[in-house]
Amino acid sequence: MEEAVGKYWHRLVTRQADSSYAEAAVHLVEVARSVAIIFRALGGDGGLKLEPAAPRLHGARRHWLQRLAGSHKKAALAWRDGETLRLPQTIALYPSAQLNRDLYVWLAALAAMDGGAGSWLRGNQVSTLMALHRYPGLMPRYARLVEAELARRTEPKHLPEAEAAQERAIRAALQAPGSQAGLPPAPTPPQPVYLWLYPDVGPAGGCINTDDDDIAPEQTPGGEVEEQEQPHRYQAEQVEMPDGKSGLITMRWENIFSWAEYIKVNRATEEDKDEDAASKAADMDVLSLARDQKGSASRLRLDLDLPAAEYDDTPLGGEVTLPEWDWRKGEMLADHCRIHPMLPRNTTPKPLPQGLQRTARQLRGQFAALAQNRLWLRHQKEGGEIDMEAYLDHHIARHSGGASDEGGLYRELRQQQRDIATLVLADLSLSTDAAVNNDQRVIDVIRETLLLFAEALAACGDAFALYGFSSRKRQQVRFYHLKQFQDRYDDRVRGHIQAIRPGYYTRMGAAIRHSASLLAGQRAQQRLMLIVTDGKPNDLDKYEGRYGVEDTRKAILEVRRQGLTPFCITIDHKADDYLPHLFGRNGYAVVRDPKQLPKKLLKLYTELTHSS
Repeated sequence: MEEAVGKYWHRLVTRQADSSYAEAAVHLVEVARSVAIIFRALGGDGGLKLEPAAPRLHGARRHWLQRLAGSHKKAALAWRDGETLRLPQTIALYPSAQLNRDLYVWLAALAAMDGGAGSWLRGNQVSTLMALHRYPGLMPRYARLVEAELARRTEPKHLPEAEAAQERAIRAALQAPGSQAGLPPAPTPPQPVYLWLYPDVGPAGGCINTDDDDIAPEQTPGGEVEEQEQPHRYQAEQVEMPDGKSGLITMRWENIFSWAEYIKVNRATEEDKDEDAASKAADMDVLSLARDQKGSASRLRLDLDLPAAEYDDTPLGGEVTLPEWDWRKGEMLADHCRIHPMLPRNTTPKPLPQGLQRTARQLRGQFAALAQNRLWLRHQKEGGEIDMEAYLDHHIARHSGGASDEGGLYRELRQQQRDIATLVLADLSLSTDAAVNNDQRVIDVIRETLLLFAEALAACGDAFALYGFSSRKRQQVRFYHLKQFQDRYDDRVRGHIQAIRPGYYTRMGAAIRHSASLLAGQRAQQRLMLIVTDGKPNDLDKYEGRYGVEDTRKAILEVRRQGLTPFCITIDHKADDYLPHLFGRNGYAVVRDPKQLPKKLLKLYTELTHSS
């Protein structure tokens, strides 16, 4: 009975303390695409990822009902750093869904501005003025949001004097941006201002600081989880491993109220993994990491070691060193990466798989028609047919008394040879081991794609080369020679393709630079580089995140300066978040269904080379 009454009382108090409008809630996942487009269209950094913001402690005064319910201690506030723009996962602040949606748009516009260094108050005012000055169409939306924000905030007359002075300054800064030079001091921080951006999360993940020196440097204090189940960034601390022997007598009594925040998760073995650990961790402010000195029967090594030579792929020799772009330093690191040319292990000549032969016959017939382009040469002195258009021009000019040329009244059909060289670079990283369906993995689809693409290009006579790549840090970029430009397409090449398998990571910039040097050596009129991948650039070292994206983008710009045409085909459903920054709006294609990759690649190739 007591438990039932307690649950009822908890629900009642919590419901009364809740000031949100659930019926008008707007979720980031619903508007993420449009918000990202707006952010970049207004001049925002194209390399930033859009991610949900984790709730953070704000330390501001709460209503007595909220204190009774133990709620409203945290708020999901917008902020950005060098790699991500973080927006609330759900906005239900205002009674209108349109207003909540408008807030997402406004925060994206504000994040696209550069308010310069300074305090939280001044920086947001400067950014607001810049946004309204550059894009006057935002002014009605901003006015509606300010009115709604002021209506939901506590009136200054209901606050102690010091906090009231802060609140009046914030209200004045919202209504007249640029009017406030600083925030008056108060014993507690002000209530969160949802129309403004906040500094990056501090290393302790504690209360929000809004002093003049509050703008923290760019930092990544914790690990980042990109899965949808764990969308926000956690704070981490290094601690000693608890021995589990301390009793209540030696325990600090205040720890009783935070006992639930200690969860022992053994990451060394899969058998002991707490299935509910992820949901428990989502409620924590800080994740504490400790090293357990005890041994275990088995271990999961995230840093994958290279296999012994007898089990590894076949090295070809002739390693190449390449530079890499460090976007933080703004400089090219010379001789930073090493390319290792290789062949897949246990490769033997093999015919085309039986299941692909029917499709291959159809493709060979279709692409054989591209072998020769039929072109009519007009205004010829001699030819197989009269050029009717030229004859009509001559006839009209003659009867109107104008000058006419009788020397070019014929046309002739000529065969024009295609002059195209294509290099296909396939991502062979460990992520391609993921299943597509019950029968196929991503690597199986890539294997079929390369085989069918090679059959089609061999039929039309276009010069082409096939390479694959994976990496394990900068000194081990493994570059697989499946077919070079000078190689004849035969069962030996088919054997190379059928022997590929997933391995390691995706240092894409180095692979693209090396591919560009190979493609640039071809003297074709059109030189096309097709990159087939299932994800974004990453590696074990600092190549993860923004670093890898910016290096790849720099490599693509270098490719274009050499007169080559790069194009990316991906099956990553999140590719729209970063590929426009890498390849431009028309430089990539997303294949939603991996099984359609072979057909999509061949169709894109036809379109990209149609003008040749």
